[in-house]
Amino acid sequence: MLRSTIALSVLIVLNSAFDLNHIEPHIDILLKPLKTSDERIRQHGYPAESHFVETTDGYILNLFRIPYSPRLGNQHDRRPVVFIQHGLFSCSDGFLLNGPENAIAYNFADAGFDVWLGNARGNIYSRNHSTLSPVSPKFWKFSWHEIGTIDMPESIDYVLEQTGESALHYVGHSQGGTVYFVMLSSRPEYNVKIKTGHGLAPAVFMGNVTDSIVSALAPYVGSPGMGTNLLSDQPFVPYNPHVQRLLDTACGGEPAYPKYCKTLFLMWAGDEQSNLNATLLPQLAETHPAGISTNQGIHYIQLKVSNKFRQYDFGSKKNKKEYKQEEPPEYPLEKITANTFLYYGLNDGSANSKDMKRLPGYLPNLRLFYEVPNPTWGHLDFIFAKQVKEEINKPVIQYCKDYEDQY
Repeated sequence: MLRSTIALSVLIVLNSAFDLNHIEPHIDILLKPLKTSDERIRQHGYPAESHFVETTDGYILNLFRIPYSPRLGNQHDRRPVVFIQHGLFSCSDGFLLNGPENAIAYNFADAGFDVWLGNARGNIYSRNHSTLSPVSPKFWKFSWHEIGTIDMPESIDYVLEQTGESALHYVGHSQGGTVYFVMLSSRPEYNVKIKTGHGLAPAVFMGNVTDSIVSALAPYVGSPGMGTNLLSDQPFVPYNPHVQRLLDTACGGEPAYPKYCKTLFLMWAGDEQSNLNATLLPQLAETHPAGISTNQGIHYIQLKVSNKFRQYDFGSKKNKKEYKQEEPPEYPLEKITANTFLYYGLNDGSANSKDMKRLPGYLPNLRLFYEVPNPTWGHLDFIFAKQVKEEINKPVIQYCKDYEDQY
């Protein structure tokens, strides 16, 4: 789970860092539009496409595609498909910011894959609906359960239809791993559509989470009650493009506010900063936090309290109406038969190694359970570490290529 401190840090930095007299010279920058994922891709010389998927419940999801690599000139060759899904508070940009040499999206393209980047409902790229406005609480009445049971399978169906393939490779970081487990356990017919599934620090069992914000909020929203009633069905720290542009102006290039950029970085990374590429912070600030429903965070905190991987807890009365039982049903992980590869770090406060070690016993087709040998490897390192290409990207891509060579 991408650290919830990202969102809180934005507020703190804004409250403490910016003197409007100093911002005024940069006001022209605020008027410039932020780059989208397809624009970022083209900026590096790669072809890019923007696609839209309308879900059966009306959410309009923006997917991005790198169809081939200009380095290979393989646009006329058959290219296996990989679908890459972001974590909490993130979006498709997260898999691009490391640039062509180190970001996994480009690495996959350069390895001969047709690359698709997903975006979950509610983030900056998927904040439209056929009938609902984002100002309505009804728009935000979802958790990662709906992302896993609706957004992911319907996005995958769209990608397979567009490419003419019958199955694809899946890579998910944090919540991207959560929704993989939700999809394949709740809709097991999708197992055959996954060639290989790679969970990079998937947030599943949460009983040993050490993230400070999760631990602090657990007594208030970890169980149904007044706290969840007050906080549910709304955007968590709404995305504001002007705020993001201020952060980019403050921290980009030669930072206008180096002291506060350092503070922002320390809060963003927490205790897991030793491997992170700090030069990415200005770009990260442009689009992160990308937006979630408060229900997503509440649902994760419920998992910490219950120590079970189960559906959203509405309280016994509403649970009986929704689930025909007083307790939320657990996800039947044993129904996940796709070839699954799991990767975890020893310094990860969100996908704790103790929680990760509970997973193998549930997965009949677990092909890899990989502990990153670096003892300082944290949750964000799976995307933004300086050595992520060698440690994570290359092995993941090689397992996908091995599958293609075998079949």
